[in-house]
Amino acid sequence: MNSSDGIAEARQLPGPSPVPVPVPDAPGRLPVLGHLVQLGRRPLDFFQSLRAQGPVVRIGFGPKPAYVVNDPDLIRRVFVNDASDYDKGVFWEKVREFVGDGLASVSSGEFHLQQRRQMQPAFHRKQIARYAEIMSACLTERAESWQPGQAVSMDDEMQQTALTLVARTFFSSHLGQEAAHALEESFPTVQDGIIKRTLAPLGLMEKLPTPANRRFTAAMRNIWESCERAVDDYRATGADGGDLMSMLIHATDPDTGDSMSDRLIRDQVITIALSGRDTTANALAWTMYQLSRRPDVADRVAAEVRATIGDRPANLDDLMALDYTGRVAKEVFRLYAFWLLIRSTVKDVTLGGVPIPANTQVLVSPIAMHRDPSIYEDPLSLDPDRWLPGRAEKIPRNAYFVFGAGNRQCIGDRYAWTAVMLGLAAIAPRWELRPVPGTEVTEVAKVSVSPSGLPLRVVPRAMP
Repeated sequence: MNSSDGIAEARQLPGPSPVPVPVPDAPGRLPVLGHLVQLGRRPLDFFQSLRAQGPVVRIGFGPKPAYVVNDPDLIRRVFVNDASDYDKGVFWEKVREFVGDGLASVSSGEFHLQQRRQMQPAFHRKQIARYAEIMSACLTERAESWQPGQAVSMDDEMQQTALTLVARTFFSSHLGQEAAHALEESFPTVQDGIIKRTLAPLGLMEKLPTPANRRFTAAMRNIWESCERAVDDYRATGADGGDLMSMLIHATDPDTGDSMSDRLIRDQVITIALSGRDTTANALAWTMYQLSRRPDVADRVAAEVRATIGDRPANLDDLMALDYTGRVAKEVFRLYAFWLLIRSTVKDVTLGGVPIPANTQVLVSPIAMHRDPSIYEDPLSLDPDRWLPGRAEKIPRNAYFVFGAGNRQCIGDRYAWTAVMLGLAAIAPRWELRPVPGTEVTEVAKVSVSPSGLPLRVVPRAMP
């Protein structure tokens, strides 16, 4: 036996089992309901309160235990190092009932990896540059539609803007105009319906013949059927319209050469729209909110955009030169990241010395970590300069966790970043945004954190 064989054999010898670390239980657990009341009423405050409890905290997810992971390095283990030990959580399992086998909703494994390989070219830099041209035109058009002194309901405005971005980047070709219109017309009903059905504890209400359920069913059918007709038209011509639908039609697995079925393409449209519209809309709305509260930041963004780009619409290459504006966008994503990501253990695991059984939900709150004063100095303040060299190095490596990580990291992260940067470039040089007196903006936990009640008065920015 050589020395390497001896080392390998020694490594396999049984040793003492690690002593389990006591896991703290979150206070306020109720019989049967667990902590669902806190999760339903004030979820952001609830997860923030758990930061002080320890790196891993046990909560009641209804009658079953679940574990909240607070430590950045342990979070990386869940999403990257030991990702094969975890699958998507209960949220996407329920979403899959309505949207099918899209990339975000399908279970981990070979099918998921195949989809990611097929779809990755649709989000490469060259393709994002094509989407950026569409986005820039849409955002400029939106900014030019406002009237001086107008109070713009920015939360509603950015929801509609984001939906227009999704529809036009999906279907910019004339072949997809019907599907683009269906997406803009029906998707708000679909999104609200899916969220309500996913959060419903018993799953009974959607089976009743109520007007709301009939509207949801009709809206889903409208999107499905129009997408299916668009797939037929795109396949019949074989043309590349420069849009996401063209990319999906021509997408193949580089390892096997397999292409997507018509139904799978339809499912991708729904799942990408579900995650992409909400994330982009909220990021844009919160960006406008911060510009209205921080005129000093808005002035610097406007000056940088004017000096770098001038009066023309921005493109993707321009964004690389906007250093300060990029740090503003990074701060917005930090402050208003996803409020909850869920994974489910596929086998018994140990996290931070805490044993967690198979088929247990593991919860991570990026927004709670990003607002932790032990990690970020003055965490609730928008501070673009915290990302300057010399300060950024003080932030733990795994403590910025906006779009997930590993093989289930959001494939559209660059898309969302591009939309926010283009929004800053289109709006900040044109308009000063001012709060409307007497209004209060609240944070609402949906897919991501949404603003509720965000009227801003737009005033033409003076030329320098």
